[in-house]
Amino acid sequence: MRLVLVLGDQLSLSLSALRKADKDSDIVVMAEVMGEAAYVPHHPKKIAFIFAAMRKFAAALRDDGWQVAYTTLDDPDNTGSITGELIRRASAFGAAGVVYTEPGEWRLINALGDLPVKSHRLADDRFIASHAEFDDWAAGRKQLRMEYFYRDMRRKTGLLMNGDKPEGGKWNYDHDNRKPAPVGVDYAGPLQFTPDAVVEQVLALVAARFGDNFGTLRPFWFATDTAQARQHLAHWIKGGLPGFGDFQDAMLNDNRFLYHAVVGLYINAGLLDPLDVCRAAAQAYRDGDAPLNAVEGFIRQIIGWREYVRGIYFREGPDYVSRNALGHDRALPAMYWGGATRMNCVAKAVAQTRDEAYAHHIQRLMVTGNFALLAGIDPGPLHEWYLAVYADAYEWVEAPNVIGMSQFADDGIIASKPYISSGNYIHKMSDHCGTCAYRVQDKTGPDACPFNLLYWHFLDRHRARFAGNPRMGNMYRVWDKMDAGKRQTVLHDAGQWLDRLDAGEAV
Repeated sequence: MRLVLVLGDQLSLSLSALRKADKDSDIVVMAEVMGEAAYVPHHPKKIAFIFAAMRKFAAALRDDGWQVAYTTLDDPDNTGSITGELIRRASAFGAAGVVYTEPGEWRLINALGDLPVKSHRLADDRFIASHAEFDDWAAGRKQLRMEYFYRDMRRKTGLLMNGDKPEGGKWNYDHDNRKPAPVGVDYAGPLQFTPDAVVEQVLALVAARFGDNFGTLRPFWFATDTAQARQHLAHWIKGGLPGFGDFQDAMLNDNRFLYHAVVGLYINAGLLDPLDVCRAAAQAYRDGDAPLNAVEGFIRQIIGWREYVRGIYFREGPDYVSRNALGHDRALPAMYWGGATRMNCVAKAVAQTRDEAYAHHIQRLMVTGNFALLAGIDPGPLHEWYLAVYADAYEWVEAPNVIGMSQFADDGIIASKPYISSGNYIHKMSDHCGTCAYRVQDKTGPDACPFNLLYWHFLDRHRARFAGNPRMGNMYRVWDKMDAGKRQTVLHDAGQWLDRLDAGEAV
């Protein structure tokens, strides 16, 4: 008899560890432990989502004939760690060993590798590309650009393909997916579920144990099992997918979801299969219910970007999260934890994060991420913030997005240039600037948008590194053509603004 470990982000009946196990003799081990719930201060909604989904998955396994040894967080015998629970259960049951599917964080991989019980690790084949496939693709390439990897994933899956050609004649329709914020949104947002008895029990536990964590616990509306997640997916494909492509980069003061799918947390926890999700979107295109630019853009995020960042995470190794190529060392400002700020775009993104444990990719990349990069925030604490506050965040997916894509801390492994912008981008893609205390039109002075000041400050202080970057040459030419006095004023005003930030003022 062996123990079969199932983690909180492995809630899939197709999990490799379950496929290799014997239902008649092996025992599934699942555990809610503080070691996983508190290694960063996770959002209460994130903890509640995972615990509730775990409990329901355990019940489904029992209904399917499995014997499940489940440890709740408040079990007095709880050892507090995954390894501790495996050792305890192995002793109690006289298990011959442990079989488990590879976790998505080096921290836990290393811990299980030191387990003093015979164990066997299996690949997580819920992903399209294995580690070996990604490494083979990456071998010998000077630049690991996602677009070319994505094309291989399209060929492998057959999604949106006509023979060996891409549907519509082009691989990527991103240029059609950058429309400014719409006046109105005719989609009601994600499907919301009323907590049942299982969820209510978890909510009470989380409120008692994690009530001081950043983030509001109620109202809680996430799907917590596969049936509910599939209902939500169908709801979005019908109502949200048609408008998703055009407005996927847009932001609105009074609409937190626009046309976004909000399926990342369900896919990453195992409640939805990524290929099934993509096939459902592709079927909507074939049925004439969604345009190609929307479907292609959505599928690219899953079989392209999601697979790509996982490949980067495992290829680069455990030290990836500690990289800081630009030497940024500013402390994470209080505004990220809900502290006062005069920047409306940041305030909106953080408030939404606090309430929903969710923000879409442009809010993460071009608002909170862009600001952190321009201001020189230490990428380590920033990485831990993103890992803590979003319900879809696990290190394999979050770290490359933050360390690589957002902060350029990996020195260009993912991004060919830093993803920075002045306030004009946010003004174009949102209605945030119209109700901001700062003026996006002002380039200097006390009311100037901080993004305008910090944009040039970043370019100036990192000139030696980026002036030769072919994608940034025009930025430096514009800077160099400015009047010398204006450049001096910009840098002075930016420095004063950063001084106020460092002093803890509500900027």
